[in-house]
Amino acid sequence: MAVFKRGRVYWYHFLFNGVHVQESTKQGNPRVARQMEAAHRTALAKGEVGIRERKPVPKLAEFIEGRFEPWAKANFEHASPKTWLGWYRTNLRVLKAYAPLAGHKLDEITGENAADFAASRQSEGLQASSINSSLRVLRRLLRVAAEWGVIPSAPKIKLLRGERHRERVITPAEEALYLVTAPEPLASIATVLADTGLRPEECFRLRWEAITWVNGRHGSLLVTHGKTAAARRVLPMTPRVRTTLETLWERAGKPLEGFIFEAPTASGHVEPSTVKKHHAKTFKALAEVAARNSQKPTRPFVLYSLRHTFLTRLGESGCNVWTFGADRRA
Repeated sequence: MAVFKRGRVYWYHFLFNGVHVQESTKQGNPRVARQMEAAHRTALAKGEVGIRERKPVPKLAEFIEGRFEPWAKANFEHASPKTWLGWYRTNLRVLKAYAPLAGHKLDEITGENAADFAASRQSEGLQASSINSSLRVLRRLLRVAAEWGVIPSAPKIKLLRGERHRERVITPAEEALYLVTAPEPLASIATVLADTGLRPEECFRLRWEAITWVNGRHGSLLVTHGKTAAARRVLPMTPRVRTTLETLWERAGKPLEGFIFEAPTASGHVEPSTVKKHHAKTFKALAEVAARNSQKPTRPFVLYSLRHTFLTRLGESGCNVWTFGADRRA
């Protein structure tokens, strides 16, 4: 008997007169699942039931447009706009645009097809990180298709090697040079990131009503939106963060509410695209200064590296392991 578990329920499959039969028992008990599989076999042998016709398996492009993309949009468009816009929607468009893959039925897609897709993207000059982003979405799509019973199982999708990671620790000297050179509001944003370990998107969404000046030694800030449910948390402010936010607060006329990093955008706060432009200009300016002084330029880093730097410094300071682990999970 071939009984296997997918998610929380058991499935069974077997061959009957050369026809592959596979169905969900909708049961979480393996013993019951085996009994249902045996009953189905017996019913087929007695002619009491016929082979149930399986629904035709859709092509990748059809499944994206008809089921997966609407599901991803409904789940992430409002709960996590960055996940929807920057990850799902972008990469689904890439997958649909690659005809050799988009035209395959879901149960015909193999690891080899995914490798061909990756090779094609590499020939276009894309970095491994960009290609792997699309492969991760493809892998997620196929796993969801398997969970929904559209395909028997999801193939193994291998990612490319050589992906650049963001686990760089910034030295105090590099941090000081960056903060002196960066324009506002980037300098203030980077200061908050370096001293709190916030994700950039969490920092962009900070509001004045989430700041408490009298809580703890230097006050605290409340994170209300983040990547996970655990992202909602209260963090103590360092003297440097308090000074930075107090300066911004006084310049803004001491508002009681509203975004701290307000901007004329659809969201009302600064967006990653704008910050990235200022970030790139900062490193260009640093390179020019280093060239004039015949010095080695500061090696570029992404803003997210400030979060990793904060967590690394926190761990090296002897922080309680449970506190450290809780911050990483958030």
